[in-house]
Order: sequence, then structure tokens, then C-alpha cells
Amino acid sequence: MEERSNADRGKQASIDGFAHEHIVVGILMKKFQNVSLVDLPLSSYDIIIARKIEEQEDEDIIRVQVKTARKSISFTGGTRGGVDREYKSDIKTYIQSPKTSDVVVGIQPIENTDSYNLYIVPTFLIEKWGTKSKSLGKIAALKNNYDFLENCKDRDYIIEKAEELGII
Repeated sequence: MEERSNADRGKQASIDGFAHEHIVVGILMKKFQNVSLVDLPLSSYDIIIARKIEEQEDEDIIRVQVKTARKSISFTGGTRGGVDREYKSDIKTYIQSPKTSDVVVGIQPIENTDSYNLYIVPTFLIEKWGTKSKSLGKIAALKNNYDFLENCKDRDYIIEKAEELGII
């Protein structure tokens, strides 16, 4: 089998990233209904979920950053990959935090299937860990854990549950 060039691998990674954003939108739309991709190329998040707050007439907006996750999930943003890696701009590398998004969703393709796991990581946890990435094995309790998505803005709840699950 022929070795793929760096350019081909970079191109495929870019295609996978865009496809995974659409797949996550579809999965979340089935669960939360009012979900949309963000068409803002310099945004620190890819998806918004608009939910009605039961006690009020207001909507709550959840900002979601999507990351492809194979063995680990990266929490960094603002960098370029692939053939445009040397592109220079005013955007600086950063680690996701409650200032940039509410939750990072790592989409993990399940080998030899058309199925996916979603690792739901509220940015309060990323801030607490202080790391640029996490091994999926260390955050297995976050796999398809929609409770963490629904409560991603409740810092005390997230920290308490994460302690109970032994991930902090």
C-alpha cells in the first residue's frame, strides 16, 4: 500500500473535521432540536444549541467546539493544520475555557462502523485540569454523557459530578 503524503493526510484531516462538525450537529439536533453550525470562521466554537429555559421565556445558548478524537481529545484552538500550517494571522493559540466556549465535544469514530461516540467535556473541567488534551481512557465517564452537556454552564454541578466520577 502506498504511503500518503503529508498534504494528502492534511487534506483528509480537514475533510474529516468538517464532516465531524456536521455529524455532531445531526446527533445533537435529534436530541436538542434547535441546533446550528456557526458560520463564523474566526469563532472559537462551531455549534450553538438554543434551549428554552423552562422557568423563563428566555433561551439559553450553549456554545460547542467540536474536535475529532481518536485516542485523545485536544482542547486547543487558534492553530492551523495541514498544508496551510505556516499561515500567519492575528489569531493566537489558546486552550478552550468558559470564555471561548461552554463545552468541547470530541467525536470518536468507531472503527469499521458508521457510528460515533461523543465525549462531552464542559470547559469548566478543562480549566480545572489545566491541560491541552486528555486521553479518552481517562475521561471514559464523559462518553455520550449528555447530562454534562445539559448542565455544562453549572460549574458547581459539573465539578461535583466529575469528582464523583473520579475524573478530577
